[in-house]
Amino acid sequence: MVKLRVAGTWSGVLDEVDLENWTVPTLREEVAKRSNVSPASINLICAGKMLKDGDGTEKLSQLGIRPNSKILASRVAVDEGKSLKDEEELNQRLARVKAAVTALSTRHADGALPLEDFNLEIEDQLGNKLHLSESDRQALMMGLMLHTNGKVLMKRGKFRDALEVLNMAEVGWLFLNIAGRFACLFKLFGYEFWEDSLLRVDNIAMLQMDMVWCYFMLKDIACLSVAGVRLDKARDGFERAHGKDASRLKLLQAGNSSELAVYLRLELLEAVVAYHSGQLEKSRRYLISAQTKFKRLQVSDEVLSVVMGMGFEENEAKRALRINNQDAERAVDFLVEERARKALKRQEDLKRQAEILEQKKYGVTPLKKAVDIQLLTGLVSIGFEKQLAAEALRRNENDTQKALDDLTNPETNATIQNDIETRKAKRQKQDTDSKIRLIASMGFDMPAVAAAVQAGGTTETIMRRLLQQGPLPDPAAALQAAAAHAQAVAADGAAAQAVAADGAAANAEPPADASFSEPRDVEMEDEIANELARRDALSDYDIDVTREGEAIDEYLALLDSTGRSSGSASTSGRGHQEKEIRN
Repeated sequence: MVKLRVAGTWSGVLDEVDLENWTVPTLREEVAKRSNVSPASINLICAGKMLKDGDGTEKLSQLGIRPNSKILASRVAVDEGKSLKDEEELNQRLARVKAAVTALSTRHADGALPLEDFNLEIEDQLGNKLHLSESDRQALMMGLMLHTNGKVLMKRGKFRDALEVLNMAEVGWLFLNIAGRFACLFKLFGYEFWEDSLLRVDNIAMLQMDMVWCYFMLKDIACLSVAGVRLDKARDGFERAHGKDASRLKLLQAGNSSELAVYLRLELLEAVVAYHSGQLEKSRRYLISAQTKFKRLQVSDEVLSVVMGMGFEENEAKRALRINNQDAERAVDFLVEERARKALKRQEDLKRQAEILEQKKYGVTPLKKAVDIQLLTGLVSIGFEKQLAAEALRRNENDTQKALDDLTNPETNATIQNDIETRKAKRQKQDTDSKIRLIASMGFDMPAVAAAVQAGGTTETIMRRLLQQGPLPDPAAALQAAAAHAQAVAADGAAAQAVAADGAAANAEPPADASFSEPRDVEMEDEIANELARRDALSDYDIDVTREGEAIDEYLALLDSTGRSSGSASTSGRGHQEKEIRN
């Protein structure tokens, strides 16, 4: 009889295990009994290998299990994915996410007129916009949006769903990765066409680490070998982006320690992979380093109360203290600056929102792009009427010189003005006819309605004027008219706010973009856009390390339970284990 050490769904020591007589089902039943779950929901892993039932006659000793061997027990769904219905729902959601991300990145990457009242911009950590080619911009947007959606799913504990989305994000990043390598090659020959900023972002490294975190939370030991490869890529990517010992990142972020939680998670995952690969000393080194970082990230109640006493919420106070090494004064300064940045960002967003609404007034160019507001402002600043200048830019695909040629040519200038006035009159007639038909449908006499509308005034004024002329011939229509009259006040209130937009829209070229009429998954697009809106430059570094702390203690205990002699005895078998895992 020997002892086996178990961790995972249940942690402890199994006494009196008969290695010569026990089978995998026997061991699984004992672990399940202590975990208070069904044996069918338990997976057993030893030395990086999944223990399978086989024919039920193979003994534990024949599988290489020895006294004091370490067993990892993980819980899985009994029906391997719950049901086909759940699988189908997941696939449908993934398809919706991919379609929505593709639609958003396409619309917001090529200068097309946004269908929404917002615009997606790619910025670095300092808030500077990245100016990229259309294809690079679209690929980068897709990768970022999918990665963000995956992170949201991770926070909700939906790690399987998150992993599927992160796999799609990796495909989006792959193009940029390949392009970046080719660009570096071309730079050797003097051709500078790739943005240096793309070669120094840590998004790809973060994606690799997030995928391995999903493996860890799903207890998917089958991904052990690929996990090691992903973590190597993550560490290389972080060093390239952050500099040696995160020196570049600290310089960018004024010396704060926002990266601590990221490197804590990275080292924990590296320790887990090393442990299950039989590299026990390497695992211990990573765990001790991660434990040191974990202690640095713990916020004392005294310091927290000081910061909260300055009027900040608990969550934002903890975040600021973790980033600023528990320094209350620096944390308060950080929070004040952060609020100021958010206020400025909000003003910029409102300004951009107003610009988009203005762009919609002017219609789209022949290639279905929006009128460039900056170019329009430049033309207005030298004396051209705004609507006229916008139409000249629209006609000439935002080519300032060609627009100037048209504006300074009396003949083309007159043609543009005539077209604007013609469209304005047509639009006004359409609006008037629509209002006449609406009011006449309530039972009023058509000629009387036409005269009242031509006389001018709000809908409420027109309705009152018609009711004063005499009763309606149809009582039911009269009731309908009264109800419409009551609603007119609210309708006119909303209409009054859009008077300027409606007036300018009358001058605009009717949008010819086919995407205006294409079916859209508005719900999913809004969900993704809202997820992006809630993130900031430090969101990726803001990690709750509670689970990491538990895992560090768990794996240190497993290492301690083996003893130094056990660690030395297992050295001879490591090469075989690692080879088996890689295969």
